[in-house]
Amino acid sequence: MILMSEGIDVVGEAANGDEALRVVRQTRPDVVLMDIRMPGMDGLEATRLILADSVGAGAGAGAGAGVGAGVGADPADDDRPRVIILTTFDLDQYVYAAITAGASGFLLKDVSPEHLVAAVKMVREGDAMLAPAITRRLVERFAVPMVNPRTEALHKDLATLTPREREVLGLLGRGLSNAELAARFHLSEATVKTHVARILAKLNLRDRAQAVVVAYETGLITPGVA
Repeated sequence: MILMSEGIDVVGEAANGDEALRVVRQTRPDVVLMDIRMPGMDGLEATRLILADSVGAGAGAGAGAGVGAGVGADPADDDRPRVIILTTFDLDQYVYAAITAGASGFLLKDVSPEHLVAAVKMVREGDAMLAPAITRRLVERFAVPMVNPRTEALHKDLATLTPREREVLGLLGRGLSNAELAARFHLSEATVKTHVARILAKLNLRDRAQAVVVAYETGLITPGVA
């Protein structure tokens, strides 16, 4: 009701992860709002499967165990839907796992109607979920730099960044917004957005949430160190 009242088309709903995966494949939503604790397949596994699956993005955004709501698709975009996790603070560990799996962020279950609508629209436009500082706290708590094929590849990709882009990535990991980055570097927000877009492209990342994770996983910044 909240989404539809704001002109967002809800194209499907599901009671668990298995249903969510089926509904996403059938309805091709733009955004999925995904619960975590559900009977059968949980939201974390469903998120992994949805983001690993070329299901396409149509007129949709998803909620709960899976709801679709249309905000207008850009055919040049990644054809997978973007996933927002619904959680409470005691589920932080699962949220971090979901973000590393490719989720674009998360909402608390007591989210206001206005925040819910804004979140769906923002994530559909390619941004990460609204509070990078909260995402940063999750990563500080759970991410540990490690050596594995993924991080070795990421280190190689980091080498393609310019010194300024590495600096921007480090500050993204600290949770700075575009406005804060612009003030830090005495640049326009448009220029900052260009730097962020180039970082995401060079590292093959979908959004800022994944950039935060990469900054910690590669040891570019260290948890708890300002």
